[in-house]
Amino acid sequence: MTSQATSFFGRCKRAWRHMASGTGAGKRAFPPATLQAIEQAITLGEQRHRAEVRLIVEPGLDARSAFNNLGNRQRARALFAQYGVWDTEENCGVLIYINLAAREVDIVADRHVGRLVADTEWQVICRTMTTGFAQGDFHAPTLSALEQLNTLLARHYPADGSRPNQLPNDAVIL
Repeated sequence: MTSQATSFFGRCKRAWRHMASGTGAGKRAFPPATLQAIEQAITLGEQRHRAEVRLIVEPGLDARSAFNNLGNRQRARALFAQYGVWDTEENCGVLIYINLAAREVDIVADRHVGRLVADTEWQVICRTMTTGFAQGDFHAPTLSALEQLNTLLARHYPADGSRPNQLPNDAVIL
């Protein structure tokens, strides 16, 4: 078997895994009580810092994207743009993107916040989630990661008075 054939079959397997992870997987991993807790954690966190946080869960990529090896980071950046996370007054949007089929998490931060936080700090937050997700737990690791994120943002980008909420605080399940 050639490496080209292995690559083709590997891509087919990846596409199948993403196609098999439908909306039901997102609802099972993130039931209403978890979604409500996420929204509350984002709301309370944004009182401590000036950043705007958005969390998006995608059960799986479409077959074409998965087959063509669209990376998690690429997809996160596309959603960052699509959902207007970049469109905040202080360029302070932060997106947490969760891909359930791949069990991967990426954080994309707008330029103002991104300059203040080291990549290693974002990676610790992502690892909190992926470690819990590997054990089948989505609720506690997500809330723990949001607390870590809010603490990190409060340290690097603290609140300086009241400000309008510029992005919705509810989690999005695609």
